Amino acid sequence: MSSTSPLRVAIVGAGPAGIYAADILSKSEVEVSIDLFERLPAPFGLVRYGVAPDHPRIKQIIVALHKILDRGDIRLLSNVDYGTDLDLDDLRRFYDAVIFSTGSIRDADLRIPGIEKKGSFGAADFVSWYDGHPDVPRTWPLEARNVAVVGAGNVALDVARMLAKHPQDLLPTEIPDNVHQGLLANPVTDVHIFARRGPAQVKFSPLELRELGHVPDVDVIVYPEDFDFDEGSMAAIHSSNQTKQVVKTLTDWTLKDPEELTASRRIHLHFLQRPVEVLGEDAVTGLRTERTVLTGDGTVAGTGQMHDWPVEAVYRAVGYFGSPLAGIPFDEVEGVIPNREGRVVQPDGEILQGVYTTGWIKRGPVGLIGHTKSDASETIRHLVSDVEGLEPAPVREVEGVTDFLTGRGVGFVEWSGWMLLDAYEQSLGEPHGRQRIKVVPREDMLAVIRGEV
Repeated sequence: MSSTSPLRVAIVGAGPAGIYAADILSKSEVEVSIDLFERLPAPFGLVRYGVAPDHPRIKQIIVALHKILDRGDIRLLSNVDYGTDLDLDDLRRFYDAVIFSTGSIRDADLRIPGIEKKGSFGAADFVSWYDGHPDVPRTWPLEARNVAVVGAGNVALDVARMLAKHPQDLLPTEIPDNVHQGLLANPVTDVHIFARRGPAQVKFSPLELRELGHVPDVDVIVYPEDFDFDEGSMAAIHSSNQTKQVVKTLTDWTLKDPEELTASRRIHLHFLQRPVEVLGEDAVTGLRTERTVLTGDGTVAGTGQMHDWPVEAVYRAVGYFGSPLAGIPFDEVEGVIPNREGRVVQPDGEILQGVYTTGWIKRGPVGLIGHTKSDASETIRHLVSDVEGLEPAPVREVEGVTDFLTGRGVGFVEWSGWMLLDAYEQSLGEPHGRQRIKVVPREDMLAVIRGEV
């Protein structure tokens, strides 16, 4: 690239992955001008819309992300939907390189009979509802007294906890009002979490698991017959402090005196149970599981021993899955953009010049914030090394893309607009001693940003 003007880079997706990539690139040796596009009016992605409201500790990540964007050297353009408001050809007119960091927001499939029945839900959809995502309905059908949650990660714990927790205990959080009202009508008494492997193989983090044991008027029940540790399990316990802590917490719960279990709601943890079918004619009436057995290396095999659990709702929390993007290669099996260390790869195996990816849409929905930073560093390292070979964008003025969007009637939102919404949400929460109360409908968010409220 021979242009003397700064490198022009667009980043699509303003969650942690996109913001970290922008931050790392801004601190590289390359003189650069960065625009960060986000399809929602508010930035921060899954930290705003994928973390349970009673986890303010994780929400503090937003503080760090806020500081990055508040510096002013990275321009935020929110409320711009890639694929609708602009596409790759449009971006190539204004940018020398494009990074996609659109994450994974869909539920991965659980391919068992009956999963499509009424009362069967994806955890990601439920999370979007209780986190006040503007693109989902305002109501949620909370009608089941007995609920099954399939999965052995932190999202399964979040879903179970949000279903079992008494709504008044969520009031100090940033829970949206419509969600609190919906949870008030929740008749649930028992939530069953099912994991197909053993206690040493679950993906719960120790802190999340321990928090489950401190929810007021909710008992956590585990079953000694579900505890089995093969050679692979013991190796995992000895090699990972995290696994050791998780197993210790679960084992301690097996020692509880049954007479101490007096709460009005219960969360049951079942291990070595593989879901095989959702039961019921049209609506969910049960979940059938097969008892599994550890095979020595931490994996499991079926035993043929079936058990039917009477539940009226099933939530699958078996992972997130990426969504395809217009004009960008997509791996339908893995749910990611095919890439080599962040360089996007075309179906013929050739690198798609000037196009990169980072975050969950690059590597799949695994890893925590630390992984996201190192992942972004890898992508930016390659982009920086490619700079000389990039084809310069024909339109180099920073106003080029905003003029283009204005011409298309796109009401993009800049950082100053988010600051207005941020202050407004905090002002809603302040009289109630809460950090904020989220504005949920998109049109209401935009009205606040435009100063109409």
